[in-house]
Amino acid sequence: MDWFEEFIADNKVPIGRWGKSGVDWITANFDWFFDGITEGLRVPIEGTVDLLLALPPIVFIIAAAALAWFLQRSWMLALFTILGLAFILNQGLWEPMIETVVLIVFATTISLAIGVPIGIAATQRPWIYPALSPVLDMMQTIPTFVYLVPTLILFGLGLVPGLIATVIFAVPAPIRLTYLGISEVPKALVEAGEAFGCTRWQLLRKVKLPAALPTIMAGVNQCIMLSLSMVVIAALVGASGLGKPVVRSLNQVNVPLGIESGLAIVVVAIILDRMLRQQRRRGQAAARGA
Repeated sequence: MDWFEEFIADNKVPIGRWGKSGVDWITANFDWFFDGITEGLRVPIEGTVDLLLALPPIVFIIAAAALAWFLQRSWMLALFTILGLAFILNQGLWEPMIETVVLIVFATTISLAIGVPIGIAATQRPWIYPALSPVLDMMQTIPTFVYLVPTLILFGLGLVPGLIATVIFAVPAPIRLTYLGISEVPKALVEAGEAFGCTRWQLLRKVKLPAALPTIMAGVNQCIMLSLSMVVIAALVGASGLGKPVVRSLNQVNVPLGIESGLAIVVVAIILDRMLRQQRRRGQAAARGA
């Protein structure tokens, strides 16, 4: 059997070389396009970061606590938000925290803008989801560094390649959960809508989407958490945020910095997750009311 192994090894399929040739061709012919995307994303992201950093931290903390109270109606969450953000400020990680939050907001917004319409379309055309499913599986299982390298080549160093990689990693969640939520709407509910003379669009807007809202909101929550999990990976290609001190602590074997930045990421994750849970309960109430 040695001859078989040698034959296979000596006739390697040059997939890597083909991929490099494809990336080189795209870079040579569409450099202007990717530069435009880079600038189009970089300017609003950096502008939002500058705007939030211009606010006194106390104003941001109070606003975040007020938002937590409005969404959750919980003084405990509002208090945790104040204490958590004060802890981040105390550790000297305020600017990276703002950059991380902005990156998460933009990545989640883009992921939802792409994922929710695709999930809705997949429920309207039965062939779409079976065709998409292998692609979504690949996006969620392929190592991030595999597509991070060509993304870095196409979009350059900085926030944008980190944002693109985050979107690639996070967008399958809203697609799957939007499709799942609408697909699992009770048949009796759909038939009742049809009996009242709803058109296809009205049925989707007034019956299926309200009933599927809890599942869709679970997709939003998952999308935010997946985006947050990419913070450290994004820092490897020059994205600012809390991932940067984590990477620096790894390079310098700086245990205190690693603990401080790691805890800051945990605080941000808990605040965002608890804020969104109220939205899911509202979604469930809306679905029951429908």
